[in-house]
Amino acid sequence: MRNRNKSFGTGFIVFAAMLTLGLCATSVFAQAEAKVVDILANALKYYNEGEFDKGINLTKALFERDDLTPQDSIGIYEVLGILTYAKGEEYQKQSFSYLDKISKVGPCIIHLPHEIWPAELRDKWYEILKAKESLACPEESRSDIKTIAIMEFDNFSIGKYQEKLGPLGKGLADFFEHDFRKISSMKVVERDKINYVLREHELQKSGAVDKSTAVRAGKILGAKYMVFGSITQLDDRQTRMVVRVVSVETSEIIASVDKEGAPHYCKLEKELVEELAAKLDVKLSDDISALIKEGGTESLDATTLYAKGLEYMDRYDYKKAYEFFKKAYDLDNGFVEAKRKMEIYQPLAT
Repeated sequence: MRNRNKSFGTGFIVFAAMLTLGLCATSVFAQAEAKVVDILANALKYYNEGEFDKGINLTKALFERDDLTPQDSIGIYEVLGILTYAKGEEYQKQSFSYLDKISKVGPCIIHLPHEIWPAELRDKWYEILKAKESLACPEESRSDIKTIAIMEFDNFSIGKYQEKLGPLGKGLADFFEHDFRKISSMKVVERDKINYVLREHELQKSGAVDKSTAVRAGKILGAKYMVFGSITQLDDRQTRMVVRVVSVETSEIIASVDKEGAPHYCKLEKELVEELAAKLDVKLSDDISALIKEGGTESLDATTLYAKGLEYMDRYDYKKAYEFFKKAYDLDNGFVEAKRKMEIYQPLAT
């Protein structure tokens, strides 16, 4: 196996392991669970370093414990699925089998998938959920949770900007998804889960997806709101971004915001997230507002490179995806979203 660049920190990987288990501090097994977290975090460090078999052996040893909770078991199967998938195409079926084991423990005990899952594993998970009629979990229909699904943005730019900004609609949907997740009272449907439903229910027969079709997908996913957006750039100095929120129940537009200014799309996106939250009667604390403002990039080139990486990610071309995420990060070392995606796809790039 070729040597991999090990320059990236493991902070995100350790954080992913914590998310995997969904620990409860009041559990009688809190101390034991914390040890499980540590072991899974170390297994994911091996993933980051390309030492997949070492991570698998470390993770499998956890089955010898007699104090495992359902959350522990899900975490173990999840990490095994990620590590096994990384070994190559001949291990794909085995990696999928771990997802099936998770579904038997309980598809809605922990919200999955986590961001660290490669795109193909995510699609397989949605296939399993569909077979179990669990694409939307009960928690997503709670009255105190605003569940939203964000569609890819339309590009109404003209001339060279139509081509240059072609993939940007996918990137903006990804940014909106990431920032809305920082708001605890909102539940965001994964972008690739929306695409899966559109494909599997034959709702995406042509390149475009109209509002009524998207709303149908939203109903399947248990969403209360659908978010639609568009960008229009006419020259190097000025662009316009429009975002509308549609009620899945009534198909009516319940909120609309727009911004004009220099084509700093991440900055515009973050401003619109806060404006939309206000129009949806979602109160943001100062801490949450500060979190939303974090990340992003002022570089249009870095933004479009990131969006191109998402395109290749969706095609399971992880080498190309990694290359574009790296190019985006190289242009702006403060672009944390690009770095996060690099850490996920770097082990799969070779």
